Amino acid sequence: MNEQKTIAAEIGEELLRRGQTMATAESCTGGNIAHQITLVPGSSAWFRGGVVSYTNDVKMNVLQVPRELIDRYTEVSTQVAEAMAKGVCLITGADFAVSTTGIAGPTGATDNNPVGTVCIGVATPHKVVSARLVFGSDRQSNIDSFTDAALRMLLDNIRL
Repeated sequence: MNEQKTIAAEIGEELLRRGQTMATAESCTGGNIAHQITLVPGSSAWFRGGVVSYTNDVKMNVLQVPRELIDRYTEVSTQVAEAMAKGVCLITGADFAVSTTGIAGPTGATDNNPVGTVCIGVATPHKVVSARLVFGSDRQSNIDSFTDAALRMLLDNIRL
């Protein structure tokens, strides 16, 4: 059987080679990123764990996202995505982290954030970066697209 290597497997290879680890902080992807990671055999060697922070209370109380960031920028913002990634690194001791916060749909849209909006944060040992992307209106397609974009962004930043 000829299987294409997954992005999650590539992340694992890169982290193993470096002797580093990762974690996830997910809202709109609901644990799908962690699921993709744990599908990789041996991921326990480099995956520290994850937090599904579906509510603002969990973002603030578990991931230590400052309430002021949510009040000023909303929970669907690059600022909150960055804080989520930093927070999960702190609580898990991971070297890298990826976070997602957004609106998978079909409801929840605002004037500034239509359905299909995701903000992704990546924390590395040296910096934190983020991106805001907008996809379509189908919930499952959005979750899949958000997950893929987040994993790709994490891999790109591990390779830097």
